[in-house]
Amino acid sequence: MRKFPSDIAFTPAVKSVQQAKGSRANYAKVEQGRGWKTHVSADLAGFLAGLDMFYLGTANAEGQPYIQYRGGSPGFLKVLDETTLAFADFSGNRQYITLGNLSENPKAYIFLMDYANSQRVKLWGTARVVEDDPELLAQLKDADYPGKVERAIVFTIEAWDMNCPQHIHKRFAQHDVAPLIDKLQARITELEQALEVARQGPAEKN
Repeated sequence: MRKFPSDIAFTPAVKSVQQAKGSRANYAKVEQGRGWKTHVSADLAGFLAGLDMFYLGTANAEGQPYIQYRGGSPGFLKVLDETTLAFADFSGNRQYITLGNLSENPKAYIFLMDYANSQRVKLWGTARVVEDDPELLAQLKDADYPGKVERAIVFTIEAWDMNCPQHIHKRFAQHDVAPLIDKLQARITELEQALEVARQGPAEKN
């Protein structure tokens, strides 16, 4: 039984290192204060609604970790209830490492990055594979993606925290950048045409 939600990450070994490195007192104050959250808040729901990618971490029975990139339309990682998230799983390279890991070790981790706004959220919990729930699979289907939903990955939140933005390099999604690039290219074309007219000089009068 954990005393604090953050104990899922701050194990006795981690706390020992924090103590040795001088950060334990600060994190103890966090534990006694606002602490880490265990339920989906309005802020987290809004954060999820705008994201089109995340990283999913699992490990096998021996503890060997595996990180997998997941991408989709903004909001494809959906909130099912105050402690449960889910997303559709489509056919990929058919290695099935994540599925194999979850079959013997349900512990999982989701790392969410909003590069444009320099924000990151870390979620600890467990995950399970659901293949026999047509209603859930239909709920998770992406109308903009033609692929067939083969299964759902359902993630139960045990603790989550939003980290500081330090050292996050800004990156922007293609759908955000494309309109700006199109506008700039149109302006370049317009200026090139104007320059060509200027080079030709005024039209001669008959």
